[in-house]
Amino acid sequence: MSGACCGPADVEIEQFASQADASAFPVVVIGAGPVGLAAAAHLAERGLDFLVLEAGSQVGASVAQWAHVRVFSPWRYNIDDAARRLLEVQGWSAPDPDWLPTGAELIEDYLSPLAKVLGPRVRVGARVTAISRLGYDRVRTTGRENVPFLIRLDSGEEVQARAIVDASGTYMTPNVLGASGLPAYGEDDAIVDHALPDVLGTDRDRYAGKHTMVVGAGHSAATTLLGLAKLTEEAPGTRITWAIRAGNATRTYGGGAADALPARGALGTHLRLLVEDGTIELLTGFYTHRVNVTGEAVEVISRDPYGAEQAVTVDRIVAATGYRPDHSIASELRLDLDPILGSTRQLAPLIDPNQHSCGTVPAHGVDELSHPESGYYAVGVKSYGRAPTFLMAAGYEQVRSVVAALAGDWAAAREVQLDLPETGVCSSDLAEAQERRVGLATGISGGLLATPLPLVSVDAGGSCCG
Repeated sequence: MSGACCGPADVEIEQFASQADASAFPVVVIGAGPVGLAAAAHLAERGLDFLVLEAGSQVGASVAQWAHVRVFSPWRYNIDDAARRLLEVQGWSAPDPDWLPTGAELIEDYLSPLAKVLGPRVRVGARVTAISRLGYDRVRTTGRENVPFLIRLDSGEEVQARAIVDASGTYMTPNVLGASGLPAYGEDDAIVDHALPDVLGTDRDRYAGKHTMVVGAGHSAATTLLGLAKLTEEAPGTRITWAIRAGNATRTYGGGAADALPARGALGTHLRLLVEDGTIELLTGFYTHRVNVTGEAVEVISRDPYGAEQAVTVDRIVAATGYRPDHSIASELRLDLDPILGSTRQLAPLIDPNQHSCGTVPAHGVDELSHPESGYYAVGVKSYGRAPTFLMAAGYEQVRSVVAALAGDWAAAREVQLDLPETGVCSSDLAEAQERRVGLATGISGGLLATPLPLVSVDAGGSCCG
C-alpha cells in the first residue's frame, strides 16, 4: 500500500489554504501581564484587532503571586509607552517615576487601569492548552502561512487568530529543586514551596518558629531570606538555612554600593551581613540529590559531583531555583529553539547569562524573535527561555517591534533601542528617594527592611534579572 501521501483530503486542505484569509482574524495575545497588556496597547494604538487570553482570574495573575514584593526598577521603566498614551487619554496620572512599586502596586496602579481601557477584548479565566494551524499539523507545509492559527482553551472553546503573541511567562513552570537540572529523588513526595512566599504576611504561620531551607542563589532567594531573617526577630525558634551549589555567595551578594540598581545592591549587602552574624546558615557546594519525608520533617541530602554527601533536616523547603519556559502548547508549531536556553536561536547569544547581565543585553526585536512558524512570537520573560537576564523594559521593546511588523511597518519594527541598567536605568539618588518615602531601603543600612516588602528582581516577568 502507498497511503503515505497525498489523498483527497490533502487536495481539499490545500484548496482551503489557497482561499483562506487569516487576516480576517484578530491577533491573539496569550497572557495579561505587563508585557502581554503592552502588546495589546500597541495593537490598539495601531488599529489592529486583538484578543488577550489570560489563564488567571485577574490581569497580572502571576504578578499577584508576589504582590508583597518590591521590584528593583522605578516606575519610569515599568510603564510601556503605548500603554501610557492610552491611559493618559482617559485621564490617568502616572505614579511617581522614582518610586519602586510592589507587585500589588503594579496591578492596582497600572495593569488594572490599562485592562479597563482595553475593554472586553481582555479575557480572564481563559487558559490556552494548545496552538496549531487550522487543518494543519506541524508536518504539512503547502499553504501553511495562509491559514489562521487555531487556539484551543481548557473550556473546549477554539479561537482562530492571524498571529500570536505569546506572553504567557514562566512563573508557573519553575525549575526543579534537584541539581543537574533533574528532580531530586523524592522531590515530588515532599511539600516544596514556590519562590517568593509571603513569609511576613499571608504565609507567616507556615514559617514562624520553623526551620526553613531556601535553595537557590538568585534575588528571589535573597528576598525570601531577608523576610525570614525579619521573622526570626518576631517568632522565637525560627531558623534559616541557605543552600547554594556555588563555593561562595559572591554572585548573590552582587556589586553592593557599586550596583547599577541601588536597591539590588542593598539587597546583597544586607544578606551578606546576615550570613556573617549567623542569622542565616549558609551551605555552599550543596547539590540537592534526595528529599526524604520523615514525619513532620524533611531530610534534604546533597551529593556533590565527587560523591560527597551532606544532609540537613528542616521543616520547610523554598525552591528559588529559577524558571524555564513551557513550549508544550506550541508543540504543533514550527519553532526554532536554542538547544541550551530554549529561546529563539537568534536571541540566545544576546541574552546568554554566561556572557551577559540584564544590563548588557543588546536591543532586539522582531527579527530575533521570529520562528519558522510565521506569525508566532514568544515575548517577555518566556522569550528568554532559561536566561535570567530579562527586564520589563526589554519586553516592552520586543512587543513594540513585533506589533510594528504585524502592522507592516518594518522600518519601525527594525529600529530597536533598549536602555538598561548599565546604560542609565538607575539614578544615583534612587535609593535615597525611596528612603525618604517609606524608610530605610526601604534602605538597608540600618539593618533589616523597614517594611515587610523586600526589594527584588523577580525572575518570572518582573522588572529585572534574577
